[in-house]
Amino acid sequence: MRRQIAEVKSLLPLAEDFFNRDPRRVARALLGKILARRTPKGLLAGRIVETEAYLGEGDAAAHSASGRTARNSVLFGPPGFAYIYFIYGNYYCANVSCLPDGVPGGVLFRALEPVHGIAMMARARGVSLRSDQDLRKISSGPGRLCTALGITRVRDNGKDLTSAKSDLRIMDDGFRVRRIEVGPRIGITKSAHHPLRYVIAGNPFVSR
Repeated sequence: MRRQIAEVKSLLPLAEDFFNRDPRRVARALLGKILARRTPKGLLAGRIVETEAYLGEGDAAAHSASGRTARNSVLFGPPGFAYIYFIYGNYYCANVSCLPDGVPGGVLFRALEPVHGIAMMARARGVSLRSDQDLRKISSGPGRLCTALGITRVRDNGKDLTSAKSDLRIMDDGFRVRRIEVGPRIGITKSAHHPLRYVIAGNPFVSR
């Protein structure tokens, strides 16, 4: 099994300025960063290996395409906040807001590589860790990663991911991505041809 990364506990969250830019740049830059949840029983964390950018009102696939509503208001800023939605009546998807306050945009987290609190994440997903192959079942996919980290709309929508006081945050442990692959987004019908999905090339935890 993979070793946990002990130093994750001492990392500070990414600053607001990191997210205050084009979602395409943020989606690329998030690859290799750590998405973490602090719980009373310990830290749960995964390395971000797959993202999708959503470009706001000009992007037909974005939740903000039709304008601001009570449901999607987080996407309109400020940057660095969690936007969580429920899909297919079955699971949650986690995003982070981008661009200046008042300008919509966001990035969807599609897959994580588990790095800390792996046993707890596996239990949350109902996964038995008999081999390294079972690790992919923990957080390879947007719904899976939300279940693994206990992310829900009621608990996390609108949460400041840049705050050191937040129990859900994004951090940088110094990992550097060697190669990124870009392709069309998955599971959408509108604006599906745009190359706005970003993955760490060759990473086995990318969703399929």
